[in-house]
Amino acid sequence: MKPISLILLLITIFSCTKQIQPSTKQYTIYESKNLTVIKLSENVYQHISYLQTDDFGKVPCNGMIVVDNGEAAVFDTPTDRESSKELIEFLQALNFKIKSVTATHFHEDCIGGLDEFHKIGVPSYANKMTIDLLKNETKNIPQNGIDKEFTLKVGNKKVYLNYFGEGHTRDNIVVYFPEEEVLFGGCLIKEMNATKGYLGDANENAWSETVQKIKVKYPNLKIVIPGHGKRGGMELLDYTIQLFQ
Repeated sequence: MKPISLILLLITIFSCTKQIQPSTKQYTIYESKNLTVIKLSENVYQHISYLQTDDFGKVPCNGMIVVDNGEAAVFDTPTDRESSKELIEFLQALNFKIKSVTATHFHEDCIGGLDEFHKIGVPSYANKMTIDLLKNETKNIPQNGIDKEFTLKVGNKKVYLNYFGEGHTRDNIVVYFPEEEVLFGGCLIKEMNATKGYLGDANENAWSETVQKIKVKYPNLKIVIPGHGKRGGMELLDYTIQLFQ
């Protein structure tokens, strides 16, 4: 091969290689009909599964995963047994040991696959009120109750579970990862331009005040993941506060 042809070939290969790399560090790492996993940073993933509802149709539901040093903590399970099993297999394929799973409130989009995690010995956490609200159920009941604040360890990192008050439900908690200023707000936090959504268990009068407390506690958030819809930043807290004022 002539030198000029070799050079052109190497340039072509290099250009193709560059094109298949993600343009930012946030990209979809796994996708199926039941489950999507998006890598947001070195330590944080967002998982998305789907819940069929009577009032809102097929609804995408968000959760979060924090990883470090070969360990993973899952926040809200995917919506059902099948998608939760898929998430477990995804994490195991990446050689992560699942250290914990947390439900941010008692609705199905948070606990729907909890027993799949229990089957492999993963301890589960939730607000004590969440466990009380599920006491008459026969499956997917969190094992360990927390009060207003609780710290989970994932590898060498810490993640904080916090209860700030009522809103979407009376038991809703949020998850804060200080290393990267990430908040998983669950259904307490709305995506931009969202409607109020399901209010059957809500306290609309307390909702804005509860979110305001989060804003004061964590004024430097970089990523906010709502329970449904697109992630954003601090503007999601501001929008939620305004929506329920």
